[in-house]
Amino acid sequence: MSGYPQYPPQGHSPQPPYGQPPQYPPQGSPYPPQQQGYGPPPPQGQYGAPPPQGYPPPQQGQYPGSPAPGYPPQQQYPPPQQYGQPPPGQYGQPPPGQYGAPPPQQYGHPPAGQYGAPPQQYGAPPPQQYGQGPPPGQPGAYGAPPPGQYGQPAYGAQAPYAVPTPPTFGYAPSQLPQVPSDAEVTVVEKAMKGIGTNEKELIRVLSKPDPAKMNSIRLQYSAKYKKDLITEIKRETSGYLEQGLVALVWGPLTHDAHMLYEAMKGFGTKETVLDDVLLCRSNADINAIKAEYQTIFHKTLEADLRGDLSGATEQMYMMVIGARRNEDSVPVIPQQIDQDIAELQRSLGNAINKDAVQVCQILTSRNDNQIRAIAQGYQQKFHKSLASVVKGRFSGHMEDALLLIIARGIDRAASDADQLEATMAGMGTKDKLLVDRVVRIHWNRQYMNQVEAAFKAKYKTTLINRIKGETRGDQERLLVSCVE
Repeated sequence: MSGYPQYPPQGHSPQPPYGQPPQYPPQGSPYPPQQQGYGPPPPQGQYGAPPPQGYPPPQQGQYPGSPAPGYPPQQQYPPPQQYGQPPPGQYGQPPPGQYGAPPPQQYGHPPAGQYGAPPQQYGAPPPQQYGQGPPPGQPGAYGAPPPGQYGQPAYGAQAPYAVPTPPTFGYAPSQLPQVPSDAEVTVVEKAMKGIGTNEKELIRVLSKPDPAKMNSIRLQYSAKYKKDLITEIKRETSGYLEQGLVALVWGPLTHDAHMLYEAMKGFGTKETVLDDVLLCRSNADINAIKAEYQTIFHKTLEADLRGDLSGATEQMYMMVIGARRNEDSVPVIPQQIDQDIAELQRSLGNAINKDAVQVCQILTSRNDNQIRAIAQGYQQKFHKSLASVVKGRFSGHMEDALLLIIARGIDRAASDADQLEATMAGMGTKDKLLVDRVVRIHWNRQYMNQVEAAFKAKYKTTLINRIKGETRGDQERLLVSCVE
């Protein structure tokens, strides 16, 4: 093993947790800051802590006219154990001194920040937050495959030091305290009142709030004017402006659920949208998305995916929504990386004789640092990239999905920059996909900056200039405002 380089090499982009929130809400949380991740840890009392006195989490239906697809209140989430909360001591914080933090610069350790994030020590488990562990994987539970059906990961969520990765900001009710939003609510109502609509004011006000602020605007608008903000926006706007503003007001979790539903509605399936929303997400996010989907559409995400997909593609998505991906706290261990590389080489075989299910099992169950280490170790051992071999063995949607998993594991910001460019490259612009992707990235200001830097480094122009060259009017103004 001494021949392996340090993972990843210097200059490689760090991988911040997607959706790490800005500096909000107020200080004073009793929870300690998260210690592990790609971006800088949030300050004391940032997110995931109970809100201060006087700002209880908003309850669905609290105000007259509150829209149904809002954030579900705490009591709507499943009781303990439903999503795999472990028995005491199984996945929680290890006893002092039992599993010391792995030494710095071992496999998968992110280097100094290429896009502005300071260097972080990888591998030290963060303090347990939310108490939510990975699902136990009972047969048929939310898409989890029966034990042994797809093979057992060599390492992963069953490890006692696998501290659960907390949900992305906006994916848990405790992250959405009510905050004063009277000024924004008044401006939004004035922009839509009477004859005509002030689209510029709507864009200015609605493109900037974080998920907690946006949730407050939506609920307080319903309380003050006794009408639904989503309904009013749909009545006053149209086209891609309407699509973008509605996505913003929904917030990231509800937007994800609607994107999945629209991708499977009617004839055919938009697999690209399924990939955007589901691949390489944390177990906590997957469980939140499944709960939100069932709350809004009164059926399970698993049932709809099974009804639209088949074969190895269906099996891959059952693995993904089973929420059994290795937590970010699971370290990269060289011997296990070697095992994964050998198993991938065997399973990839050739275009005719390959084990697609086993390839999917490995790539969907490893965390970003592990995938990065696998890709670099594969390149060193076989003198060709893992992505190029996958491309030669698969085709169609399966190829696209596996390549996206590898790209996100290696460099998530660069992968999102490539996806944005893909919506604008060639003849015509994939406007709906462009709007959805920009809105999804914009919730995390720090991460948007990293995507912008990666875009400029590769395409030699700014993301804003690229958007201006491909869009016009209110759609252009909305997207530029989200990126700025």
